[in-house]
Amino acid sequence: MEQLRVLVIGAHPDDNDFKCGGIALKYLEKGHRVRFLSVCDGGAGHHEMTREETAARRKKETEEVARITGIEYDVWDIPDCCVVATLENRMRMVNYIREFNPDIIFTHRTNDYHADHRNTAMLVQDAAYLLIVPNFCPETPAMKKNPVIMFTSDRFTIPPFKPDIVIPTDDVTDKKFEMMNCHVSQVYEWLPFTIGKLDRVPKDAEERFEWLRCPRVPRNGKPMKLKDLNVPTDHNHSEYREAADAVRYRKTIAKRYGKKVAKQTLFAEAFQVSEYGSKLTKDNIDKLFPF
Repeated sequence: MEQLRVLVIGAHPDDNDFKCGGIALKYLEKGHRVRFLSVCDGGAGHHEMTREETAARRKKETEEVARITGIEYDVWDIPDCCVVATLENRMRMVNYIREFNPDIIFTHRTNDYHADHRNTAMLVQDAAYLLIVPNFCPETPAMKKNPVIMFTSDRFTIPPFKPDIVIPTDDVTDKKFEMMNCHVSQVYEWLPFTIGKLDRVPKDAEERFEWLRCPRVPRNGKPMKLKDLNVPTDHNHSEYREAADAVRYRKTIAKRYGKKVAKQTLFAEAFQVSEYGSKLTKDNIDKLFPF
């Protein structure tokens, strides 16, 4: 089996884990190489620590994710909330992608609530064609062909996200929550603070890890429906968030895996093809998504 090179490019040090943690783990289980890139340092994401303290702590959190999973994890030095699709950053992105030479890239869409997410997506989009242009950034050899580029799922509606492939992740969701658990400064501090629920976070490490997953989705053999997702939580993440793509896009799961698997799937991650990379075809889809 030929080893794939998988590159996930997110704006912040936890974006990749939340959106692609499951599929990253599935690639690793198959022996493929996975790298996460955070385009900014995440230094603005805290209510008590300074930028410098937050960035240093978040870098250590990515290192812990790398330690427990085997994912390579890079973090650029661009200040949080300051990612801009400049020519300088475009050249940096082209060189970075060429050096890793990925078969497939995952990133944000350009219609996102956060400017860092939008500009990260724009940098990947601007770099896409230039990856094969030898006279642009000649210090790094041009790639022979463009990688396939996939967008991670979101709920923004102009235009709406339309998945081309949805991957069941039931078998790796426990490990994905362990990845989220590494981002202590975010899932147990900053994100609860932003929604006014910091006081709900348990102090004990085991209790707060369970709190992160709760409420847990039902394991009663009945497929959840969209209305079932409307469950209040104390935080931004829970099993219900991990189940959302499986519920919304069950028909897409059925097209690839069959109705029986689709009905049984609790958790999934969904992706949409970007028209700026190579096409996802009948000939390469099973190679790029070998599960």
